[in-house]
Amino acid sequence: MSVLEMKVPSPGESISEVEIASWLVSDGDYVEKDQAIAEVDSDKATLELPAEESGIITLKAEEGDAVKVGEVVCLIDTSAAPPSGGAPKAEKEEKKEEEKVAAPVVQEAASKPNPNPVSEKESYAKGTPSVAAAKIMAENGVSAAQVNGSGKDGRITKQDVIAAMAGGFSTADAQGWGGSRDQNREKMSMLRRKIAERLVSVKNETAMLTTFNEVDMKPIMDLRKKYKDNFAKFHEINLGFMSFFTKAVTEALNIYPAVNAQIDGKEMIFHDYADIGIAVSSPKGLMVPIVRNAEQMSLAEIEREIKRLAIKARDGKITPDEMSGGTFTITNGGVFGSMLSTPIINPPQSAILGMHNIVERPVAINGKVEIRPIMYVALSYDHRIIDGKESVGFLVKVKEMLENPERMIFGGKDPVEVLLGL
Repeated sequence: MSVLEMKVPSPGESISEVEIASWLVSDGDYVEKDQAIAEVDSDKATLELPAEESGIITLKAEEGDAVKVGEVVCLIDTSAAPPSGGAPKAEKEEKKEEEKVAAPVVQEAASKPNPNPVSEKESYAKGTPSVAAAKIMAENGVSAAQVNGSGKDGRITKQDVIAAMAGGFSTADAQGWGGSRDQNREKMSMLRRKIAERLVSVKNETAMLTTFNEVDMKPIMDLRKKYKDNFAKFHEINLGFMSFFTKAVTEALNIYPAVNAQIDGKEMIFHDYADIGIAVSSPKGLMVPIVRNAEQMSLAEIEREIKRLAIKARDGKITPDEMSGGTFTITNGGVFGSMLSTPIINPPQSAILGMHNIVERPVAINGKVEIRPIMYVALSYDHRIIDGKESVGFLVKVKEMLENPERMIFGGKDPVEVLLGL
């Protein structure tokens, strides 16, 4: 018998311990080489642990156990032959269970004619929300089961959702509350514990201050509306707001380098590059992958890199190296409906920009009141290294760039001045 000892690989520098988040196989299962057998949490990310060889697995650690890097977590009997038919035991049993459960249902359905037959089209459409209805439902936590659709073939319209919300929901319809006094305790993951420690340390160890401003998003929205189809066709990527904000930030960081710097003991480290952290929400919590050398990227390159990193974070495949470093962070609470917030600095960085939702507001334009799509932006910064003049100047420069997007093309200068050589 040939037995392989599988040890915990190093997820990255400075990580000496991980936690077994969940086993994806059971003790005694036959696993294939490179098959994901476990999810492990480090203090930076959740990673999959692949089988190094094929064989029957014996688990040596429980879910929730903290194990050192290099410690044996399972054994694989590589001399074991695969099960007959080539399918793993767990997969066969699952298939058998599905057949066992599904068969009686089919027979029962066939034996009892439906007194109210529904067309295939209506069955598919019933309870399906329109795009506008789905958006309102997502924003307010309303499920399709709580709304009666009055649209064609039973579809849920925007008005159906508004009417249901105005009428209120009964206790039976509400999700989550069972009326009991029970409590449930869950262990915090290593990633969540590390996030908690870092957030508290930032509040205790930095002189954090937040400054605010507002941005008229009409120029950006008009530009996107005009060019988004050609942009998507030419670059094969959608044109979003995040690339404009990232580009505006890199131009402003070039003018105010202290906002891109950090403190190291008694020294200040200034960076001749802009590695921008983009905060994204994942099933495991908030993660901040890094867009390296964003100052050298075009809008299309920024959009493409953000999408790649966001997908990896969502699928739990992002690596610690892709989240380490970073000189400045952008976080967008607006996607969840946030109007205003004071974001917390991502150490050892010295500043973070918070984006918020876009709301139509009355503003004075050339002495007249107009309705414009306005976004409030917030810059939290470490006052030990960044003065008020620099923080306010930086945020004003970001505002100017976004309200005059053509300035991004000319390095923050007025295009007319560039043309005239001024």
